[in-house]
Amino acid sequence: MTADGFELAPGIALGRGGLPVIAGPCVIEDRDWLVGVAQQLQAMSHRLGLPLIFKSSFDKANRSSGESFRGPGLTEGLAALAEVRAATGLALLTDVHEPNQCAAAARICDVLQIPAFLCRQTDLVVEAAATGRALLIKKGQFMAPADMVRVVDKARAAGNARVAVTERGNSFGYHNLVVDMRSFSILAEHRISVLYDVTHSLQLPGARERESGGDRRFAEPLTRAAIAAGAAGLYLETHPDPDRARCDRETQLPLARAENLLLSALEIHRSRAAEGPWV
Repeated sequence: MTADGFELAPGIALGRGGLPVIAGPCVIEDRDWLVGVAQQLQAMSHRLGLPLIFKSSFDKANRSSGESFRGPGLTEGLAALAEVRAATGLALLTDVHEPNQCAAAARICDVLQIPAFLCRQTDLVVEAAATGRALLIKKGQFMAPADMVRVVDKARAAGNARVAVTERGNSFGYHNLVVDMRSFSILAEHRISVLYDVTHSLQLPGARERESGGDRRFAEPLTRAAIAAGAAGLYLETHPDPDRARCDRETQLPLARAENLLLSALEIHRSRAAEGPWV
């Protein structure tokens, strides 16, 4: 069984044999810096021949500590993303945390993302879906794959058929996530496309007291497994200098490593696609 395909953004199809990639830094740290990162990712997309949607957050509302950097906020953050589009032409994704942010974000971005901890918030899901933009719902760390069917149904009932899910693992004890590779097949049975969230699956939530920890060692093997298991695309956060990032510094990938990972994933995807659909 394969999931329904649709257009995530102009010219970028999901579930139709390609391998779309969503990539960018966790949070907007500076406007000029953001444009520079986007230009590097645009060049990488051209080198690899992979369609890419640029992502970054204007606000990280879910932080371990109230002292953590959250981002520039809605108005300034959306202005920065608009500059990225003007400079690169890349499609854009950002996350929304409250229903009243959806309309403004939809005027700038091609895809709206529902954060993992908010995936059950009906008003947020419905309002985001009602904008008509493609919707990417992050599967909560507390949700079984089949439970996400009802979440997607909420968005579809609001009149939006362009809805996909990301898989980033489930809580396993304290400060740990484990990815169940069955998730891709289970949701495909319900005709739901699933992207693999590479970097958030590397998190060790709350393991650093005031911030989440992580372990980058497993980025490549988990990505290879997810592509082989049927992931319809990849989602990852990347940063020019992850150790100095203001958010998720232990899981974001350096740009060169992200490119190598995507090259490896593309090879596996082509081999997997040649085998035809699994039932």
